[in-house]
Amino acid sequence: MIQLDLSGLEQLISIDSVAKNSLEKNQLLHNGQGAGNNFLGWVNLPAGVNPELSGIIELTTPLREKLDCIVVIGIGGSYLGTKAVLTALRPTLALDQSAPQILFAGHQLDQAYHTQLLKHLEQKNWGIVAISKSGTTTEPALAFRLLRNALISQFGSDESRHRIIAVTDKNKGALRSLADKEQYQTYVIPDDVGGRFSVLTPVGLIPLALAGIDIRGLVNGALSQMEKCGHDRTFNNNMAAQYAAARFLLNQKGKNIEILSNFNPALHDVAEWWKQLYGESEGKDGKGIFPSSVDLTTDLHSMGQFIQEGTRNLFETTILIQKAAGDIIIPEQDDDSDQLNYLAGKSMDYVNKQAAEGTLLAHADGEVPVIRIEMDELSAYSLGELFYFFEKACGISGYMLGVNPFDQPGVEAYKKNMFALLGKPGFEEATLEIMKRLKQ
Repeated sequence: MIQLDLSGLEQLISIDSVAKNSLEKNQLLHNGQGAGNNFLGWVNLPAGVNPELSGIIELTTPLREKLDCIVVIGIGGSYLGTKAVLTALRPTLALDQSAPQILFAGHQLDQAYHTQLLKHLEQKNWGIVAISKSGTTTEPALAFRLLRNALISQFGSDESRHRIIAVTDKNKGALRSLADKEQYQTYVIPDDVGGRFSVLTPVGLIPLALAGIDIRGLVNGALSQMEKCGHDRTFNNNMAAQYAAARFLLNQKGKNIEILSNFNPALHDVAEWWKQLYGESEGKDGKGIFPSSVDLTTDLHSMGQFIQEGTRNLFETTILIQKAAGDIIIPEQDDDSDQLNYLAGKSMDYVNKQAAEGTLLAHADGEVPVIRIEMDELSAYSLGELFYFFEKACGISGYMLGVNPFDQPGVEAYKKNMFALLGKPGFEEATLEIMKRLKQ
């Protein structure tokens, strides 16, 4: 179970002042009358996908048992949610022989990375999960071309088609056409769910099932939070509405940077997923809260100084895990040369928790508003709760901010320039224009 603690904001804002506004925006998500309403399939998704889980597990099990490595090809929402769950629940996945090693490609264009990846796969019994609605997005399309050719070279055409799963559009697109032609096993990306909200669709569920993750627990956690953040919930019983309200008011106070912090490195990629969710949803029309993140206590020795005493335009949302995995007790040392005997007999987790409390107190004293999100434990269920909570709050926040939280027009800007520089057919005029700019 997750809990939201806004007590650290009481001297600065009163979320009740915008309770009505927040609940009205939540209602917009449910009645489909707000901007971007053709991308609201995620709102009730946990309930709809639940009956499909047995089929997903059944169909992916043979491939999971057959392979020792799977490359997930995707970019943005097509891989961030999957990676977040994997690194949170199985940080030593590469050493776990009970499930395939999961690697990622198609999320960048670095030649050195792909050279190392292809070399690594030469010694592996591997397959591909290609995730793309269109099949033509440059980064994943290029990675798929390279990896598919390598797979065919290693295992032959007939065998390779049984090692590829395509998660794509139901009816159209380059990947759909190729998948139909080659008879790949396919799963559908829903038309009404945008990439950054897609972790509970086959986009996330297929690779997670292949990795042996408890996808039922993940979806059930999201389902629980879906009910708790429903349109019929009062403001005091709706954490997503409260979080959105707090962010809205803090932004009005000039706090336009939100730092998501954690004291458990397994949550690093959860923050990466969160940054895309809020950055791509809110950052438009000259508006938005800039999403950043830190891993603590590590980043206290790098970013800590700025957080404590830098420009006071930021606030902090921290994720705290109550029950830690493992049980390490600090031993006593005869000479106490490191001066740590005062901690002897205490657990490593105890020390980490006191570091967390001390840090958050210091940040509050440094005029950094602190929002606390507490998780009972790090599990598939609690991650499902957390994902849906953040998604719902994001939708509410975008509407309160006055933007469409479900489009991303700015993402296309770099593509136009890149295509022009690469000489893509159809971009000849843009190529001439950009070459003139570069010469200047």
